[in-house]
Amino acid sequence: MRALIEIHNLTLRRANQTVLSIPTLSIYEGEVLAVVGPNGAGKSTFLLTLAGLLTPLSGKITFADRPLQQWKPLDYRRQIALVLQEPLLFDRSVLDNLLLGLQFRKIPRAQAVQRAFDWLERFGVAHLAQRQAQSLSGGEAQRVSLARAFVLEPRLLLLDEPFASLDPPTRAELYKHLRTILRENQVTTVFVTHHLHEAGFLGDRIAVFGETTLKQVGTLKQILENPLDATVADFVRHFSEREIVSIKN
Repeated sequence: MRALIEIHNLTLRRANQTVLSIPTLSIYEGEVLAVVGPNGAGKSTFLLTLAGLLTPLSGKITFADRPLQQWKPLDYRRQIALVLQEPLLFDRSVLDNLLLGLQFRKIPRAQAVQRAFDWLERFGVAHLAQRQAQSLSGGEAQRVSLARAFVLEPRLLLLDEPFASLDPPTRAELYKHLRTILRENQVTTVFVTHHLHEAGFLGDRIAVFGETTLKQVGTLKQILENPLDATVADFVRHFSEREIVSIKN
């Protein structure tokens, strides 16, 4: 498998404290890497670093065979899409929210409208195209946020607990929908969650963070059966592979 992202000896500090440390990590083309760990473990810091919003003190990130610092910021942002916990939609129609990014990329309007409707349809919200985004429910707004990310056809999709604020039934429905779309489109995705069962449901591999450090990367089975240190073992001790795998069926 070819790596889209390579990370080596990455360190990020704030107020003279290390808030992120990654000795080495490869993220492969088309895979979904789920990122888990307790509060303060460095998960969101890692995601924001990949988004180019935080600058490491040292180390190297390579994206598509080029060091990140060699990418022009605008060119790099056009390669990625970021979806946060709270939908950050503009006070415009749902359709306009999707068209803005395509206009920025100078996609002809007719093509942009078609792409926007295609993705709104995929996420089950095409009937809301003319609705004001600020009037949507939480589940509707997050579906629109995901459609707005996918319509850009990013090489890298970054998801920071996008369903954390939703009720459990809506959350479960959206996870199933998202898993289907990720499998169909094979977009490289980094997905942050607190919950190992969600990581097991969506992720091809799982990266476990603890104490601001990447502790272990592997499949769900590898992490459950062979945690590499006490931090990982403590995080996974409440789960069984059977419990997690069962929700995939």
